[in-house]
Amino acid sequence: MRATVMFGAGDVRIENVPDARLIDPTDALVVVTRACICGSDLWPYKTMEPSDTVRVMGHEAIGVVEAVGSDVRSIKAADLVIMPFAFSDGTCEFCQARLQTSCVHGGFFGTAEIAGAQAEAVRVPQADGTLFVLPVGKDDALMPSLLTLSDVMGTGHHAALAARVGPRKSVAVVGDGAVGLCGVIAARRLGAERIIILGRHADRIALAREFGATDVVSERGDEAVERVHELTGGFGVHSVLECVGLKQSLVTAISIARPGGAVGRVGVPQDETMPASQPAFYNNISVSGGPAPVRAYIEELLPDIMEGRIEPGKVFDRVVRLDEVPDGYRAMNEREALKVMVEP
Repeated sequence: MRATVMFGAGDVRIENVPDARLIDPTDALVVVTRACICGSDLWPYKTMEPSDTVRVMGHEAIGVVEAVGSDVRSIKAADLVIMPFAFSDGTCEFCQARLQTSCVHGGFFGTAEIAGAQAEAVRVPQADGTLFVLPVGKDDALMPSLLTLSDVMGTGHHAALAARVGPRKSVAVVGDGAVGLCGVIAARRLGAERIIILGRHADRIALAREFGATDVVSERGDEAVERVHELTGGFGVHSVLECVGLKQSLVTAISIARPGGAVGRVGVPQDETMPASQPAFYNNISVSGGPAPVRAYIEELLPDIMEGRIEPGKVFDRVVRLDEVPDGYRAMNEREALKVMVEP
């Protein structure tokens, strides 16, 4: 089958790889009907050392189940399913606590060990706990928004929950990528009174305003911190969604949180140590977050998409075929595209 393989920084190719197949009795084989490129895919695209290891990329997908293993009970052939970016058994202690990204039998798609979904088909381990059956057909007009439930919408929601967003609160979103924009949706959905987006790309800012942002801060670093404090009477915001993962973005996030506020981190950290720990400590700022357990959020967010209350699928501004995925990586890396969807 054809699949997207990354061999090193900037080296993404469409290759013929062994067909995805059932291996364990808890597996499902899914024919991919929609996939996409994630902002986190750009980190290895920028930094990965050259390797001959076949790493099939992609951790967000919707597809049709072709076959299931003998132990699979809740998923059957012909089901249209969402594949979250992490697989999980749904039964362990952490899954029961709605933290599927820490499942004791789980893992992540698109790694050297588990092939990803920027491909014609994908093997899904722990199918019963991982896959979510959709109540629509594979060509439904809501497909772009439904695809965001595999990662970015659930991740934005996770950031908002970690940052303790709620009614009458002020919120800042650091990062105007797809996750940050979905964070704006999440903050508005949870009742935030004021939502400040930190970003500088005109098309993304326009979308953020459409999603519910009330203010825009285009400065960076100290100037951004100063501007947010000006907007909030010198106090800072109650909640900050950090959706980038760089040292500067976390420093900014902690610096614009008011004393007693909270920062929800969902940008994949690019440093092993956490900066600005002393300001966070002395201002009693809570810093939490991590890989979003999006499987836990699908059932909650799905009705809002089905009934048109939120439209996170608008973050997709380019659609490519599988053969065109390498150019999709280039376009996202060069900021020509916000988020790229992959169709068969």
